[in-house]
Amino acid sequence: MKKSIIYLLFISLFLTNCKNDCNKLCFTPPEPFQFEIVDAKTGINVFTNNTFESRYIKVVNLKDGSRVDYNFISENNYNVLTINTIGWETEIVNYSIQIDNNEIFTLYVDAEFLSENCCSFSRYNEIKIENAQYNYDKEKGLYTIFIN
Repeated sequence: MKKSIIYLLFISLFLTNCKNDCNKLCFTPPEPFQFEIVDAKTGINVFTNNTFESRYIKVVNLKDGSRVDYNFISENNYNVLTINTIGWETEIVNYSIQIDNNEIFTLYVDAEFLSENCCSFSRYNEIKIENAQYNYDKEKGLYTIFIN
């Protein structure tokens, strides 16, 4: 019994004396994907001008046909679709964004969840938006999707 206690004490002292190069751990959550869908001719948001209703939005995983969680922010005529589920793990996603069962665009993302220098973060190796013209505002982190 005494040997066990001495052994546990020795291990405890050894572990507490190990130096950790990280003074503090850090974590940066993945950037959300934000989409504003606008009329290509007028530049007006299709939810603001009531062309479409947000309740008819679907985000579908093309790999298995399952529905993907999203948020729709409707505040002061902002009306933006946000997908927050990408990048929390290393993954490749291929989503269809639909309104009224019509595909508006597809989103392909190759995301990598990394841990380096005591920090965890996501890296997007490749992002593709297909079947629609778009513009990306890096400052706002907003994709503007143009539809006819």
